[in-house]
Amino acid sequence: MTVLDIEGVSNVRDVGGMAAAGGRIRSGMLLRSGQLSGATPAGATELSELIAHIVDLRDGEEIAAEPTGIEGPATTHLPLFLGSVRSFFDADTSLDDLYLHLLEESGERLVEAIRIIARGEPTLVHCTVGKDRTGVTVALALAAVDADRDAIIADYALTESHLPRERTQRIAAYLRAQHPDAVHAVALATRSPAPVMRALLEKIDERWGSAAGYLRANGMTDAELGALKAALVESSSEG
Repeated sequence: MTVLDIEGVSNVRDVGGMAAAGGRIRSGMLLRSGQLSGATPAGATELSELIAHIVDLRDGEEIAAEPTGIEGPATTHLPLFLGSVRSFFDADTSLDDLYLHLLEESGERLVEAIRIIARGEPTLVHCTVGKDRTGVTVALALAAVDADRDAIIADYALTESHLPRERTQRIAAYLRAQHPDAVHAVALATRSPAPVMRALLEKIDERWGSAAGYLRANGMTDAELGALKAALVESSSEG
């Protein structure tokens, strides 16, 4: 994957280049990031030249607080959390349980996000920090086209080191003050441990057979899965 320096936007990268069955993930087709509201004019222009579609996985409250103003690309809002983000901190939800919750409760919206990627237009997927909702969506899309599992996990784990340090410190201090007895709150907001994504992909294999099987169970057709592979996978001969 390639880390991109876009002014005012954190955690931006292109997942192209990782190995996949039959070739590698096509560069420039699937990007991921944190929220776009802080993009400078130069950053917004650069993004608009790179992508044709934005998939925003945030809920209405998050969008109202940090609206996105990138002109040019189409934008689709697909809030993945059923309930407020705040509720997961109040319940001291672990990352493992959060991701399983996403799979169990937001399957149709995950499929809708991946259908957009399957159109074959350069697409950026983002949420607030680009870690959890974005991480699960991108991992599913990559796993469904048989991208290298270790590369998928490494891409997910990379997020933690690309979050703004000042934000991470501020959020951690706030959560410790607000939830002094919480076990998972700081990790939920700031961490992306490789074992968590590995365990999630293994859980998908156990329950649905594969990532493609999960997507089929939530309404994606074989033709759409074929389109996803055509969009994302570049054969060795193409390269």
